[in-house]
Amino acid sequence: MMHKAGFVNIIGLPNVGKSTLLNGLIGERLSIISPKAQTTRGRLIGLVNQDDCQVVFSDTPGYVNEPAYELHRTMNNYIHEAFEDADVLMLITDKYQSEDEQQFLIQQCSQSKLPVIIVLNKVDLCKPAEIPAIQARWESLIPGARFIAVSAKENFNTQGIIEMVKPFMPESPAYYSKEDLTDRNMRYFVAEIVRENIFLQYEKEIPYACEVVVEEYKELESMDRIRCVIYVERDSQKNIVIGAKGSAINKLGTASRKQIEGFIDKKVFLDLFVKVRDGWRNNELDLKRFGYKG
Repeated sequence: MMHKAGFVNIIGLPNVGKSTLLNGLIGERLSIISPKAQTTRGRLIGLVNQDDCQVVFSDTPGYVNEPAYELHRTMNNYIHEAFEDADVLMLITDKYQSEDEQQFLIQQCSQSKLPVIIVLNKVDLCKPAEIPAIQARWESLIPGARFIAVSAKENFNTQGIIEMVKPFMPESPAYYSKEDLTDRNMRYFVAEIVRENIFLQYEKEIPYACEVVVEEYKELESMDRIRCVIYVERDSQKNIVIGAKGSAINKLGTASRKQIEGFIDKKVFLDLFVKVRDGWRNNELDLKRFGYKG
């Protein structure tokens, strides 16, 4: 039997539903999700394995049109790379994103020699009569692109994406074990779970100023012991993350621990600490230390 394998890179603006879509395609909650923009900061690979095919989906951060920090520019670099190392480009959009906001992505997709699939997400929020006009507009913006309408949140038509990309996959053995769903280790997911709960619990600038590092992960027979450090940029942010008499960080620890236990199906002892790294989002060395730069 001929086997196919290839790479599909997911691109789009912040908050368009890329991570929710990846989770639906994989059938597992790998990418963290929050209502706030720019939750995703790096690339995450998710694998769809079939007997005759392996599709390697790569979720990227939402493209930031006006980067305010070096972190944003680094996040945008992941999108630039996505146009170079894929077999298929998958542009996620919805009815609320303007052409001006998406101009860079439209231009890059139009100039690319790769197959492009336009995924209209949040179709559950569209009237049926709207979809043909949206499809026609996108097919004129990116000639030759394929179009599919889905709802990642409702898991509507997401599996149709897999059937759409399979013909573009080159003949190849699998790039990863067919038993795997991703290339990331447990430390990565623990840090992301804590960071997701930071986004859900705290307001304004706090979630964006936080980075989570797993300093220790001990797998014991009865439970796993995990120590995480939350880095912030200022002492005032540290005080907010900790809260009065530790109330806020205790709440964060409880929510994160329960989610981690559900993810690994095992009891967890989670220790959270907060440290200040002044201006880490604009510091090249800190960004490298946190894994955002090679």
